[in-house]
Amino acid sequence: MTAALDTGQDTLPRLLQHNAQRLGQRDAMREKRLGIWQTHTWAEYAWEVRRFAQGLAELGFTRGDRLAVVGDNRPQLYFAMVAAQSLGGIALGVYQDAIASEMGFVLNHAEVKMIVAEDEEQVDKVFEMRDRIPSVSKVIYLDPRGLDRREDPWLVDYASVLEGGDRFGRANPDFFEREVARGKAGDVALMCYTSGTTGQPKGVMLTHENITAITREAVRLEGWGPHDEIIAYLPIAWVGDTVITLAGGLLAGMTVNCPEEPDTIQRDFREIGPSILFAPPRNWENVLTRIQVRMEEAKGMKRWSYERLMRVALAHERIVKSGGKPSAGLRFLNWIGEWLVRAPLRDLLGMRRIRVAYTGGAPLGPDVFDFFRSLGINLKQLYGLTETAAGCVFQPDGEARSDTVGRPMPGVEVRVDESGEILLRGPMNFTGYFKNDEATRSAFTHDGWLRTGDAGFLDATGHLKVIDRAKDVSRLNDGTLFAPQFLENKLKFSPYIREVVTLGVGRDYVAAMVNIDLDAMENWAERNGVTYSGYRELAQHEATYKLIQSEIRKINRNLAQDKELAGAQVKRFLVLYKELDPDDGEITRTRKLRRGVISERYKTLIEALYGAADQVHVDVQVTYEDGRTAVLNAKVKVWDVAAPAGHPDRLDKSA
Repeated sequence: MTAALDTGQDTLPRLLQHNAQRLGQRDAMREKRLGIWQTHTWAEYAWEVRRFAQGLAELGFTRGDRLAVVGDNRPQLYFAMVAAQSLGGIALGVYQDAIASEMGFVLNHAEVKMIVAEDEEQVDKVFEMRDRIPSVSKVIYLDPRGLDRREDPWLVDYASVLEGGDRFGRANPDFFEREVARGKAGDVALMCYTSGTTGQPKGVMLTHENITAITREAVRLEGWGPHDEIIAYLPIAWVGDTVITLAGGLLAGMTVNCPEEPDTIQRDFREIGPSILFAPPRNWENVLTRIQVRMEEAKGMKRWSYERLMRVALAHERIVKSGGKPSAGLRFLNWIGEWLVRAPLRDLLGMRRIRVAYTGGAPLGPDVFDFFRSLGINLKQLYGLTETAAGCVFQPDGEARSDTVGRPMPGVEVRVDESGEILLRGPMNFTGYFKNDEATRSAFTHDGWLRTGDAGFLDATGHLKVIDRAKDVSRLNDGTLFAPQFLENKLKFSPYIREVVTLGVGRDYVAAMVNIDLDAMENWAERNGVTYSGYRELAQHEATYKLIQSEIRKINRNLAQDKELAGAQVKRFLVLYKELDPDDGEITRTRKLRRGVISERYKTLIEALYGAADQVHVDVQVTYEDGRTAVLNAKVKVWDVAAPAGHPDRLDKSA
């Protein structure tokens, strides 16, 4: 069986119907329920989409209407999206961890007609904002457990919609086929909201052609097919999940697996053993942290073998990447490391069958990238935006490098303008922002190139190098280049640093505000006899500051070897007393920093980093998941990383 590439099926619903005919009883989707994997064949997938689409029609859903889904990755939510598209409607996902006000903004702005919600938690959030989403006519729920509003006519359960679809189908036997046939490649199929790093999220309208054009090339070039298994575990609201799960699954005919719960993902990964994996940088960083913490706990020969043989693997990978040939001795040691360390570790992570893995959505630190490559995982970088239906620049096999994001896919053009901004043109470029013509116009140049907002350049090999967000790249007062994302990714290689904000625009030196990784730090504290009562106390503990200071010094030593960035070493730092939180608007749901919000909220701390004080008192408002707010007050220490010439070292002074 081959992928459905040149069949003339140019919309997602038509691709599904084609797969039902050619792949019939092969597995299309699986979902783990109560510890058992439940399977939907391609024929069953298509039949349920048909029934649900007819049920939506009975409820009044028509061409051009918007349907939102919210919840964890469930086959029924994907079925609902394709069902809405079958009727000429537009599907959109909402982040399941969004607070009610965030969810309300998206649902109201998109003028959503119907919502499919997974469970009581999501239904309760929808009811909380009922008066703010007047366009919503029905809320369809999957799981009835705990629901106490089932008599409300606004609510209807998923099974009832299917039953209504059966009635509608008997009365209108040709309706579904006619609606699917009316669909066009240029119809808007999906609306994805941007992360909103600088303001309110914008609704990106993507057509069937936008979604499938580049995905077809990925399937062709990367060899995705019905033999492949993938895990759907990323938020449905994120364009990366929708494209690979829906478009990738439909075009390649591969099997999509939905974990039972977020906290069973690791176990479910091991059971399935996916052959294709897509994960944003945060996930790769989290996996690396788990490995590092586990090895810190290891004793004797096990720890020595890991440290020694992973150094060998890294040296081997870097020689191969640079086009060199490792020595016979290094190749032999690397072979030993594969059997003793790397293969068992991949098996433990559920990555033993990975054929190809991808990262995208944000920059991945070069140290993290090189680590996973040396672990034996064929990790490659993708580059794209929500506005380009995810990745449109990728690394071909044999050309994976930590310092580039690869080559443009066939049909994609890349240009760098005189200011250094990366511009893109091709069939993947979105059709516009919903209800925002001004933003749409400003997103494109006069001759049709999409402005990415990223700074970069094409190197001599044709690979694209992305430096940072164009608006964030600047210089220190002495002219030293300051690229905050690059520095932050370097710092996040430490298992103890979960998030970090670097500062330096218009300043004499670089300073950093650090979020500790609680899991890694709790483990470290237990091993080192550090006592604490909670996150805030651990964050401000003197032992924590000594540890983070040591981690930053390691990065500074590395930066000192780079002539251009040597002046961008971190001079002062503090450890934040709370985690940066999307509920507080400090980071997006995809964990991108909202630098403007952070600069305003932590203004007092930033001033202290560039002053003489070694501690500062702060008050800040926080938002809980249920929308309640409270004010936290804390005393935050400010430390030097290394003592300036002629000044006492603050670490030694306070030890």
